[in-house]
Amino acid sequence: MVVEPKVKGSLSLTAHPYGCREAVKRQVEYVKNAKQYKGSKKALIIGASSGYGLATRISLAFGGSKADTIGVSYETASNGRKTGTAGWWNNIFFKQEAEKEGLLAKNFVGDAFSYEMKDEVIKYIKEEFGGKVDIVVYSLASGVRTDPKTGITHKSSLKSRTGNITGPTLNIEKGCLEDKTMENATDEELEETVKVMGGEDWDLWVKALCEADVLASGCKTYAYSYLGPELISGIYRDGTLGAAKRHLEQTARELSIYLKEKIDGDAYVSVNKALVTKASAYIPIFPLYAALLYKVMKNMGIHEGTIEQTHRLFADMIYGDSPEIDDERRIRPDNWELRDDVQEKISEILKDINHENFKELSDYKGYVDDFMNMNGFGFDNVDYSEDIDLDELAKLKP
Repeated sequence: MVVEPKVKGSLSLTAHPYGCREAVKRQVEYVKNAKQYKGSKKALIIGASSGYGLATRISLAFGGSKADTIGVSYETASNGRKTGTAGWWNNIFFKQEAEKEGLLAKNFVGDAFSYEMKDEVIKYIKEEFGGKVDIVVYSLASGVRTDPKTGITHKSSLKSRTGNITGPTLNIEKGCLEDKTMENATDEELEETVKVMGGEDWDLWVKALCEADVLASGCKTYAYSYLGPELISGIYRDGTLGAAKRHLEQTARELSIYLKEKIDGDAYVSVNKALVTKASAYIPIFPLYAALLYKVMKNMGIHEGTIEQTHRLFADMIYGDSPEIDDERRIRPDNWELRDDVQEKISEILKDINHENFKELSDYKGYVDDFMNMNGFGFDNVDYSEDIDLDELAKLKP
């Protein structure tokens, strides 16, 4: 079949296998030609198949450290009729690129929230991965989580806690700006969101790994988060997402104490920049802010995509000599996004934006290009008219 992009709202229904391969290769090439650093040799990335998790894996493997990596993700394979998810192909093509360099790249595909997945990963580390990992990165983004202790399935809600908020957002399917309302969350919806997107599963992973004695002495763990400016505080930091992220930060403080005592380790939250990811595309109103941020930061010459931001985090902050850590012990690669001059310019543009001029006043094209690239579309050196044998490609395993 010829694989074409199909978008519904802010969701891509298809992924192009060879386009995903190109996306992985371009990130690998960027890292190979960027600043090199010495760091991890054995890394575990939970939520490794796209966005910041995939970029983390690429930076650690190709950024000088030559790290062997384990990636955990929940993705859907091609079945000959459907293309499979972009993350499925990212896993496969990352592994191919890593193995060309003689690196180990093990993919676990399944429910990262389950005890069974944790047990499988621990068994592999002990028997086939050298016995220890020296960094654990938690980059999981999911709207649903089944608690392994109770068997109860919890669902998150992207809602406000300061009353209903109505504002403009991007509809990629229709290529228009439309008003959306983020409703006020109930107490139950707030608790459910924290249960899914807070730090509980991160805590379970780290303690399971530590108790199994597969964390190297001095091992550090990092979880990815977002804070955002005051401009969008109602939809993020003051909403259900913000509550979940505060729980994540509290988990980091508790894990830091736990790991210090057990293995002289540490735990941090990294607050990253607003970018197009599978998770962020769903947040009401957020896509327009991101498109404006792209415009302003590109004009200032300080824009970073996912791989650039992630590689700077590791090369300069985690394994480099320029850490940006705030009073809450959060690492802050979002420092450029939150510059006063950046936020002031975005606020100025917002005063004038409307349904007719949003494509000119924002970097709508750049946002959409990143969204399409994330799903394997829009690369000038990929033949999208090619008839792809999905049955043959389905034989590739991550």
